[in-house]
Amino acid sequence: MALKFIIFDLDDTLYPRNSGPMREVGHRIQLWLYNHLGVSWEGAIAVRRDYFHRYGTTMSGLIVEHDVDVHDYLAFVHDIPVDEYLDSNPALAAMLDSIPLRKVIYTNATSEYGWRVLRALGVADRFEQVIGIEEVGLRNKFHGDAYEQALALLDAEGTECIMVEDIVRNLRPAKALGLTTVLVDADGSTGRSIERSHCRLAEVSDESVDFVVRSVLEVGQVVSNLLRSED
Repeated sequence: MALKFIIFDLDDTLYPRNSGPMREVGHRIQLWLYNHLGVSWEGAIAVRRDYFHRYGTTMSGLIVEHDVDVHDYLAFVHDIPVDEYLDSNPALAAMLDSIPLRKVIYTNATSEYGWRVLRALGVADRFEQVIGIEEVGLRNKFHGDAYEQALALLDAEGTECIMVEDIVRNLRPAKALGLTTVLVDADGSTGRSIERSHCRLAEVSDESVDFVVRSVLEVGQVVSNLLRSED
């Protein structure tokens, strides 16, 4: 089946991991826990760590363990001044322009936050849709049904899509649904030996990853190679 969509994760994928937005989101998560759960600051850190290990995210733990307004929580933790951390990125825009596929963001954040990040990067007009966690029933990416809902929103089959992500576990359910998967591994932490980052891997320690790149700017070359192979 021919490729139609390329789906990008947002945070730590479209911009470098050390840029700052996710650090600020993490701070606001702990601040929310401190203000709403009646715990100390150290206790908020411990709750966040515990929920991450037991439930995958703080939000998932809150849904299970507490009666909270999840939408209020999401709005609070993503209410950050993204323009203070991110600048317009012409190289990113040029890479996106080189890809002749429909472009979508799929993020565990809110879609409202996603559009703000895209505007800060100067690439909002390259994307036709932002799918956030509220659009997929508050289910995180490591759940297969979240990807199923995302695909339904696009009216797409998994085999028609490429997924670009910086977290391996978020690619596993995508691969299971037939998506072609690209891992943005900026620091080389996956430990794979690759001859060229834009080539299909000869040896892959996680079979859910089809390609590894060190920068999102290399994704255009991956897509170019894939489209040539379809001809």
